[in-house]
Amino acid sequence: MAGRVDGKVAFITGAARGQGRSHAIRLAQEGADIIAVDICEDIPDSPYAGATESDLAETVQQVEALGRRIVARKADVRDYAGLQQVVDDGVARLGRLDIVCANAGIAGITSRPQSVWEYDAATWQTMIDINLTGVWHTAKAAVPHLLANNGGSVILTSSAAGQKAYANIGHYVAAKHGVIGLMRALALELSPHGIRANAVNPTQVDTPMIQNEAMRRLFRPDLEHPTKEDFAPASQTVNALPIPWVDSVDVSNAVLFLASDDSRYITGVALPVDAGSLLK
Repeated sequence: MAGRVDGKVAFITGAARGQGRSHAIRLAQEGADIIAVDICEDIPDSPYAGATESDLAETVQQVEALGRRIVARKADVRDYAGLQQVVDDGVARLGRLDIVCANAGIAGITSRPQSVWEYDAATWQTMIDINLTGVWHTAKAAVPHLLANNGGSVILTSSAAGQKAYANIGHYVAAKHGVIGLMRALALELSPHGIRANAVNPTQVDTPMIQNEAMRRLFRPDLEHPTKEDFAPASQTVNALPIPWVDSVDVSNAVLFLASDDSRYITGVALPVDAGSLLK
């Protein structure tokens, strides 16, 4: 029985671990070949470690174990020329491009809670460069291949913070709101070409982006070294459903839906995978 994206090729940023790896595996399970990129480095001043080249190699291994092809490269979404080269090389090897998952991003936490007016220029700019301009770079590099293919699906990773505000992560909120605006503009501009554009908007996801001491201390400032177990009840207060976070595969299932013909007439939608957090 054919998979839901059988014979298609997906380009995924931030694919070395977390949601990006999960998207690659879930799409591969349903028949897609993968073009995968990740910076595979720490981001300066980020309070948690970045993915590694070993992480990206693990993504490759897991996709290939499913019998699918994968082209994986180290690349920074801030570097448009480098990103374009990876996409072009991947399409040359795999023959086409159908699905774009602009997933790469960083968390909005800093070493201490800060209001919008307290950020230094470098902190603000790094957030915008990765979480918004990097998404635009991804679309800019990939859309010409979708146009050549006469169709496709663009899926941008925003956040619940792209649809509501949260205190002390204003630069993240601004970037993720920008992603929604970018998605809507793409949906309008690409629809005459039969290409759809949508976004996924997760709540907290159980990945290294939230499972680190800086995030835990943001939620549990009463503890010097809060554990995952300490963090869970505080994180659960964000959601309406009685869970502290969703799993990466929950977001990947939404990505698969938006990538497949199951959503063939859905475009311009910001799809929450949020355990009801937007209701609160």
